[in-house]
Amino acid sequence: MESKNFFQRPVTLLLCAVIATALWGSAIPAIKIGYNLFGIAESGASTKFVFAGIRFVLAGIVVIIFDCISNKKIIIPRKDEWAGIALLGIVQTTIEYIFFYLSLIYLSGVKGSILNSIGNFFAVILAHFAFKNDKINLRKFIGCLLGFCGVVFCCFEQGLDLSFKFQGDGFILIAAFCFALGSVITKFVTKKSNSVTATGWQLALGGAVLTIVGLLSGGSITFPSIQAVAMLLYLAVISSCAFTIWAQLLKYNPVGKISVYCFLNPCFGVILSGIMLGENIFNVRTVVALLLVCLGIYIVNAKSKKEA
Repeated sequence: MESKNFFQRPVTLLLCAVIATALWGSAIPAIKIGYNLFGIAESGASTKFVFAGIRFVLAGIVVIIFDCISNKKIIIPRKDEWAGIALLGIVQTTIEYIFFYLSLIYLSGVKGSILNSIGNFFAVILAHFAFKNDKINLRKFIGCLLGFCGVVFCCFEQGLDLSFKFQGDGFILIAAFCFALGSVITKFVTKKSNSVTATGWQLALGGAVLTIVGLLSGGSITFPSIQAVAMLLYLAVISSCAFTIWAQLLKYNPVGKISVYCFLNPCFGVILSGIMLGENIFNVRTVVALLLVCLGIYIVNAKSKKEA
């Protein structure tokens, strides 16, 4: 019960959510660097499936090893846990990233980031129907709207293509929906399963399937240098940490309350791209975007007079 109280404390929730989203945000420039190190920046989606699949398999192995060491024994899910964990891995790791990488063939990074953030609305809507204590209210709607405006403000530079094409726009929305659905599935799975165990095995299983899909569709990668391998391991570690933290937060808090923090992902991606890739992003637009997202998060998480 102590862990439940710990992850429900406002300061703990805030710090953990910011750390997780910052880690996911750092993956954006790290993936760009990794593509260049592996020489796959111009490769098709199938090769990137393999790259992502190996990354998630390694991330799963890291979490599984940590789980076993912390418990001082080999941890394997029970028979009644495998179905939920496998479903989570297929939805949130395999299907999500298949459509995510396919969408990038047709979309600019700006439009992709904006459309992908709609997944936070999907999460709030799904949670409304899935959980009695996670209903949509005016605060959640306003908070999500402000967060979305922050993402648009952060990513918007020039005229944005407002047309809709299923190949591209539809693909990224499917990916966003899978992440939202994965959040709901995580909540159900971790009700009866250890969140660390579930995270490790879902990443490993989902990553393995993603790797197989990539290989069967013609993708392949080689390991050209120690630097390339080190970057892949770095991506695996940040994925293992981010997904484990996120699963813990979802286990002990409402999905709608946690999902709004995902609006920070593209903001951190822009900021950390500026730091890691030397891109010029430190301007008024970035500051205003962060303020809008933070205001949205505050509104969703602030207690009303009735709750106080």
